[in-house]
Amino acid sequence: MSLADALSDEKKKPLIVKDCCELIDSEVKDKSGISGLVIKAGYGTVKGIKPGFVEKAVDDLLPDFAKALDPIYADAKSQNKNVSEFFASNAGRVADALLAITDAKAERAKSGAAKAAYEKLRGSAKKNVEQAAPRLGKLLEKHGI
Repeated sequence: MSLADALSDEKKKPLIVKDCCELIDSEVKDKSGISGLVIKAGYGTVKGIKPGFVEKAVDDLLPDFAKALDPIYADAKSQNKNVSEFFASNAGRVADALLAITDAKAERAKSGAAKAAYEKLRGSAKKNVEQAAPRLGKLLEKHGI
């Protein structure tokens, strides 16, 4: 089964979206230093655009994320590897796949505030997404994917 197929289960999807939002919140909370302050401020701006903005964005992006991650997920499964460990050891691939989707989405964003916040954070995004890759793999494992 492909990752896209697994994530299309309408019973699981709301739980996965909720867990993805919690993962994002945790990743942001864990950031420190000057760059952490910038990330927290940018994320606060995005969350403040309107209630539920992040949840809606995750829900909308999940199918595209699944398609983008599917080759990496398939590699993990074909090699009988633990998904979280495989994602950790392939964090660059995971980040590139996810950021290709968010870059395209940001380019089409109607909200100037969301677009500006994304552009401010984009420079450090790959490193931050790479750091989140193991948690993302664990999230998939948690849901039996």
